[in-house]
Amino acid sequence: MEHREHAETRLTTPTVTFWGAAGDVTGSMHVLRVGRQDYLLDCGLHHGRSLEARLRNSRFPFHPQQIRAVLLSHAHIDHCGNLPTLVRQGFRGLIYCTPATADLLPVMLADAARIQEEDAAFLNHARHFVEPLVEPLYTQRDVEWTLRQVKPVPYGREVELGPHARFHFLEAGHILGAAICHLVLQGPQREHHLVFSGDLGRRGLPLLRPTSPLPPADVLICESTYGDRRHPSFSETVERLYEVIRQTVARGGKVLIPAFSLGRIQLIIYVLQLGLRQQAFPRVPIYVDSPLARQVAEVYRAHTDCLAPDVAEAIRQGRGLLGGDGIHYVEDFQFSLRLASQPGSSVILASSGMCDAGRIQHHLKQLIDDPRCSLVLVSYQAEGTLGRRLLEPRPTVTFQGRTWNKWIDIIHLDGFSAHADRDDFEAYLRPLVGRLHKIRLIHGERSQAETLAQHLRQLGFPDVEVPWPGDQVTVDPLPSSPSLH
Repeated sequence: MEHREHAETRLTTPTVTFWGAAGDVTGSMHVLRVGRQDYLLDCGLHHGRSLEARLRNSRFPFHPQQIRAVLLSHAHIDHCGNLPTLVRQGFRGLIYCTPATADLLPVMLADAARIQEEDAAFLNHARHFVEPLVEPLYTQRDVEWTLRQVKPVPYGREVELGPHARFHFLEAGHILGAAICHLVLQGPQREHHLVFSGDLGRRGLPLLRPTSPLPPADVLICESTYGDRRHPSFSETVERLYEVIRQTVARGGKVLIPAFSLGRIQLIIYVLQLGLRQQAFPRVPIYVDSPLARQVAEVYRAHTDCLAPDVAEAIRQGRGLLGGDGIHYVEDFQFSLRLASQPGSSVILASSGMCDAGRIQHHLKQLIDDPRCSLVLVSYQAEGTLGRRLLEPRPTVTFQGRTWNKWIDIIHLDGFSAHADRDDFEAYLRPLVGRLHKIRLIHGERSQAETLAQHLRQLGFPDVEVPWPGDQVTVDPLPSSPSLH
């Protein structure tokens, strides 16, 4: 009996099981087991309105009440958007994240809940309210309960996660508050080091403080979104945007820029303000037509410690991302409806970044058949989205129940990405050759992740894999390295 009790309490080697964002780029979610305790690394929403996405979001491959805590890398919905479902189904532990992420969560999750509720109402109306009625995945009330479980942790502060685990956050440089998570886990004979990258930022981008160096580890779980390519030059992309504005204004047209409200809109605002100061294009009104972006800007103001010095100083002076310097936030919805029909040229930023929802659609309806105007897509356009259909070489496009002539000038600028590319990954990881035992690449289309995996093997990392959903990795050391320092 004593032997059996000893065996039951003996520590085993920690493991990570991959569930979401394994071989794709959505629904980030992985289970860490240390001893008898389970922890969740991110809890993201699978994007899409298909039945498959709804089922994946509503059915966890584990019991939510068995999760002791969540470690959240950042506030993008594909990383945090399913937290209210987790709470709704019984999770009662703490959600650890940086203070900036904690302040972004009420904004982002409330918006996600609104979309869930609107989608359910639309489906019920389309089905003529046939019972059983479609229920939203979660509601504003679920978001309120979720926020009560959030525990902010500043960068660099070590926290005891449980009896055999501790962690601290490092700056990821991706969006405001984004974090790399470095965990120290107790195994049968020694401590094990696990690093979860979250989403890593690019080197040399303005706005945020730079990405922290990655620490040595037994296992690195690393994103791979753009691991198979090099981004276009940021400076050349900026100049191309200025050129489009100059040409459009010369024609007497308007420039539409669809952009996501967290991260991308703030970067584009910075770039446009820089262009105005440099007189890189004529001074025309610049409107930010996104209530969510305005709320996000207020969170930026509260966390200037996360920002580049020039951006932080502008915000402290009440300028920059908060408005001023040529930027006007649109508060009134009726004014928003009139923006596209106002005389003269202007630049209009609006969400969503893939044109599938939000105020960008009513601007498109008014301007899509105006050859004087330009539509500048500054984000990745996923399959099946309106943004992707707009990029297709067809003379018309269908949305909001009708077919439109596609006479607006459409430009895709993909050099604004806040994700690391192949050169960034090499710069971040090369110093760790011989100091990482295993690398598991997540958050990337499988072909992209496999390309990065092959490149990392050539750099000298022997154990690099792209997991499938349900795959597991043990957090064990290099055979020749009894400890990491």
